[in-house]
Amino acid sequence: MSRVILFHKPFGVLSQFTDKGTEGSPRPTLSQFIDQPGVYPAGRLDRDSEGLMVLTDDGKLQARIADPRHKMAKTYLVQVEGTPNEAALEALRRGVTLKDGPTKPAKADLIAPPDPLWPRDPPVRFRKSVPDAWLRITIREGRNRQVRRMTAHVGLPCLRLIRVQVGDWQLNRLAPGAWRFASATGP
Repeated sequence: MSRVILFHKPFGVLSQFTDKGTEGSPRPTLSQFIDQPGVYPAGRLDRDSEGLMVLTDDGKLQARIADPRHKMAKTYLVQVEGTPNEAALEALRRGVTLKDGPTKPAKADLIAPPDPLWPRDPPVRFRKSVPDAWLRITIREGRNRQVRRMTAHVGLPCLRLIRVQVGDWQLNRLAPGAWRFASATGP
């Protein structure tokens, strides 16, 4: 029987079990939070992103989650700098052309700030003269830093990125740094 772990990756943590970087001090990794041998991340989440990661010991399930050919939906809450207009949202919905080619259409909506929202360390920079807003974006591919590059492309630099759903698995109220077992088919 497959093991599936849902993990709330905090900001600043690498989405791997070891740090092979060249920086002077080791960076936090999954091994500081998850003590289950034989499970591996099904996809990645950038060090400066937060939220849901799915880990499993089932290679086929791992491929189904991570491989863009399977088009598993991933949903993000995105705090952006600026005020989104309908043209920017529509561009995200149609797909935008990045340096590595056009993106598939995304679901993109302006939402109220999430409540409750845990504090981030370090906090997101605040500027009185520049408004910010929150978007809910769902994509079915997973290029490197894709959501950040998409919002920047439409003039909305990303301030905070939180993955809240992968397929049917949801972050819900899982605290930063916490994990739990889940069903291989979803919640």
